[in-house]
Formats: sequence, structure tokens, C-alpha cells
Amino acid sequence: MKPWLTYIRVIVIAVLAVIIVRTLFVTSCFIPSSGMENTLYRGEGVLVGKWSYGWRVPLQSVFGYKRLLPDDVKRGDIVVFNNPMPADTSTAVDGRELYISRCIGVPGDTLMLNSQLIAEGSDVFSPDTKALYSYPAEAEESVCDVLNSLGIKGNQLAGYTQEGNYIRSFSYYEHYLVTQRLNGKVELLPLYPEKSRKSYPFVVPGKGVPVKIYPWNAALISNMITLHEKRKSYLQGDTVYVDGKPQKEYTFSQDFYWMASNDPVNISDSRLFGFVPENHIIGKALRIWYPARKGRFMQKIQ
Repeated sequence: MKPWLTYIRVIVIAVLAVIIVRTLFVTSCFIPSSGMENTLYRGEGVLVGKWSYGWRVPLQSVFGYKRLLPDDVKRGDIVVFNNPMPADTSTAVDGRELYISRCIGVPGDTLMLNSQLIAEGSDVFSPDTKALYSYPAEAEESVCDVLNSLGIKGNQLAGYTQEGNYIRSFSYYEHYLVTQRLNGKVELLPLYPEKSRKSYPFVVPGKGVPVKIYPWNAALISNMITLHEKRKSYLQGDTVYVDGKPQKEYTFSQDFYWMASNDPVNISDSRLFGFVPENHIIGKALRIWYPARKGRFMQKIQ
């Protein structure tokens, strides 16, 4: 065989090998912004494992969404995914721009957010964030009964106000549960109203699990049904209509995730585009192959 034919064969085999590896196993992307600093810096190239959560079959517009050997996204993973809310929603999912963020909410989790999904200061509420509340001393027995019925243990009195009211510390989610159970019989007042933030529980949807629709999540759920379920949905008042029928709850056909940037000022994450559906997930960011700083070559991303 002539030498030039050998060279051509080697080149063709090398190109095919690269294509196969990039298509089936590993791809790469560059960090476009400072949103993930100090974990990842702008301009760094990262390797993304396409099998991290099962291999997503390409050409979704042709074959539909399929994933071989699927696995769950873990809380804390840094994930690469397609833009869930592009300017042109007719663009195929796997043809949209790439985003990278840390997953902080998996199906079944409850996140405390304001009704616009953006908390004061652009930070995301955690269900465990604590605040102090006061209530009349004569309501102590009722409050204790509710705490016991909800299985909230170890919540001790934090003190007393000058007026003699009792003070307890509740997380945002505990406050929501206790208030619902008290049903207006006792009012839990924030001890420092100027620091209190109106937040609501948002359940991260899971496949096949009904999600209740409330006034604070109605707009988000209606948008998700339109964008990701491809069904006709609209909001009238606080009521979500799907295919012309009012809904009190909705069951989604796939899992969703809440993604957050490291930088609270950079909101190119779920605060901007809501929950990320599983069919938009590409894979887990594994290692840095093009470092922006010394000593970071092939550093594990975590």
C-alpha cells in the first residue's frame, strides 16, 4: 500500500474515533461567564461525561427523548444542560445553547422561593433557613401540639418578648407547615419584620408524581406545561387551565431539577428559566482540560 494511502487511513480512523468518543462518551464546553466562580472560571474548558446520567440519544426532534441506562442527577452535581427557555422555542432541545450550573434541587425536594423565583438579593431560599417568630403565651399549648403532630422535634423556646410573648425559631418550611396546621387560630409574627421575606414552598416535580397548584406556583407550572409538556396551558387569575380545563394539580411526564450558580448576582440559572427537565440534561462536568489558571489542568470538578 502506498504511504499516502496509509496516512489517509490513519487520519480517517482518528477522525472517526474522535466523533465516536464525542458522540457517545465525552464532550466538552467552555465556561461563558463568571457564574460558577470560584469552582470554574470564565474561559475554562471542561470535559462532560455523556454517560453520567445515561446516554441521551441525539436528534430528539426525530427520535424523541430517549436515554440509555438512565441514572439520577445527584444533589450537588455540576451539570451541563441545554437552555430550557431559548428565545426561539421551536429550536430542537439538543440544538440549543449550553448552560452549566450546580444542581441543588432534585425531584421531591421543597425549595422556599418568592413568587417570582428570585429572592431579595438574588439569593435562593433554603428550606432550612431560620427566622424568629413570636406568638401569645396563651397559645403555647396549641403550638406545641402542632409541633408534635408534625413530628418537629427539638424546637425549644428561644426567649420572650418585652410583652411576654413566646419566641421560637422556625425554618421557612416549618413556618409554612405550622401556619397551615394552626389554620388562623394563632398568628406567628416575625420578630424582625424588616428582615423577613415572603417565601413559598416550591416542590421540585418528579415524573408521575402530582404537584399541587397554588397561587404562588401557578404561573411557573403553566409555563412548564406549555414549554416542556407541549400542551396548551394558560393562566386565568390563579387557576391553571390545561386543554381548556381547570387544574388543581398536575402530573409531569419527566423529572425536573433546580440549578443554581455559585455567584448570587449571576442569575443565568433556575431563577431565570425555572426548573430544568431531564430531557435537557447532557451530563456531569468531570474535569478541566483547558485551565484559566495554573495548576488546574485535569483537575476534578466538584
